[in-house]
Amino acid sequence: MLQSLHVKNLALIEEVEVEFGPGLNILTGETGAGKSLLIGSLNLALGAKFEKDMLRRGAESALVELMFDDDSQGVREKLESLGIEPQEDGTVILTRRLQAGKSICRINGETVTARQVKELAESLLDIYGQHEHQSLLHKKNHMEILDGYCGEKLPPAAQRVSELYRECGKLRAELENETMDEAAKAREQSLAEFELQEIEAAKPVPGEDEELEKSYRLMVNGKRILESLTESYRYTGGDFESGAGAELGRALKALRSVSAYDGRLEELEGQLTEIDSLLADYNRDISEYMSRCEFDGEDFQRTEERLNVLNRLKEKYGGTIQAVIRYGQERQQQLAKLSDYDAYLEKLKARLGERERELEEACGELSALRSENAGRLAGQLKEALQQLNFLTVEFEIAVRPHQEITSKGYDDVEFLISTNPGESLKPLSQVASGGELSRIMLAIKTVLAGKGAVGTLIFDEIDAGISGRTAWKVSEKLDTVARDTQVLCITHLPQIAAMADSHFVIEKSSTQDNTITDIKPVEGEESLTELARLLGSDTLTEEALSNARQMRAQALSYKER
Repeated sequence: MLQSLHVKNLALIEEVEVEFGPGLNILTGETGAGKSLLIGSLNLALGAKFEKDMLRRGAESALVELMFDDDSQGVREKLESLGIEPQEDGTVILTRRLQAGKSICRINGETVTARQVKELAESLLDIYGQHEHQSLLHKKNHMEILDGYCGEKLPPAAQRVSELYRECGKLRAELENETMDEAAKAREQSLAEFELQEIEAAKPVPGEDEELEKSYRLMVNGKRILESLTESYRYTGGDFESGAGAELGRALKALRSVSAYDGRLEELEGQLTEIDSLLADYNRDISEYMSRCEFDGEDFQRTEERLNVLNRLKEKYGGTIQAVIRYGQERQQQLAKLSDYDAYLEKLKARLGERERELEEACGELSALRSENAGRLAGQLKEALQQLNFLTVEFEIAVRPHQEITSKGYDDVEFLISTNPGESLKPLSQVASGGELSRIMLAIKTVLAGKGAVGTLIFDEIDAGISGRTAWKVSEKLDTVARDTQVLCITHLPQIAAMADSHFVIEKSSTQDNTITDIKPVEGEESLTELARLLGSDTLTEEALSNARQMRAQALSYKER
């Protein structure tokens, strides 16, 4: 359930915090007051694209925060898959701070990507936009709706079909690429033999080039290194009369002649003795290093030639020795394949045939799941449509085999409807009006909500194209759904607003240099005043209020029944 929405510095909103309740939450307001801004705020919190002109004038950043109370297993598993520890009380907080050129998304304080927020949002709420019912005119969306109804068995079956479809595609491409005549096969075999022989003759060893490079650098700079080491040894060694070692020895001798007179002098003698010892160690180490710097020209030539061989291999077959070795292994496999090419092709064809049979079988299992659920979904949708004032409606979901297999199987799914007695079933796009499509989409959303997919349903003007008795039926349906699932509904119809468990009014106010959109909860007389406005009353008369009370009483009577 969506507990609260907090918006700051977004478009006309300076700062708003709204706490929603369980059941049916209705939002109303004048045209242009900013009702669509609410849906926009929700979408931004869920990772929608942000444009810098959405920032309130003068603001450097905006904030949108949603707080949910959802302790369902699906939400917990989704949080854990994102590496976020679920809260013990089931609280989920989605926060997005928006600035020009960037935004930061967080889930329970942990920084995440917009994509990860969208993944989690699928388990928390479902937003029905103003024009979403138009998607029903496109047959490709019918399969997604049916698949969403099919339950836990369908995703593994659909994934199996998708994986086999990709594997068959790879095998077909491999088979097409491998078809070559004898001349091409001979050329490929000759090239593979030459390249493999070149690599095997060199016998490259991983890491060998790095060690050789190090030795080569020492050899190239050997003369300069030796000269510098000799000079350093001469300045520090005791073998030279003017070296630091000889001078240090004299200093130590002078200090020893008087150190017996004072304890402090003994400490200084100890320090100088330690320095003398360290310098002697340094002279031994540098002398040893100089002895190892001696190398002959033949050693240098061998190193240079080996490096040239390895670098040439890396240029031809990969940037590293490991890549060269892998390439050699691949060419070895290629030669094995070419040596018995016909048998290889037959084996490849057999694998493709086996995978195609498995794909056909998997498609059949997926189709059976869809067909099994299509009848049940159609029956529930027919019942829901009758509750939405489709008095004589027939509804069917056709699951037909398609001409070719795709990554979603071989099914062609289409919704068929008849709204008049004696009229044959026809595709939605040929029959349904805008108002009818709105009610059909509401029926679909309510049936899918019964599957327990999400805890919150949001409808942005589900009342498009309807009025009168039909509007009452829609409000009754919304109330029924809201008994099990939290519903937020933006509406212009008083029949729907009268059914509210919680009522909010969206208002826009202006001063000389400022315009602000605000959202506030209303109840009692304030709610009746808003109903009177929705009923079309320009002025707040007793008659208008009486009509509002009557409408509210009718809604409460339905709720009690």
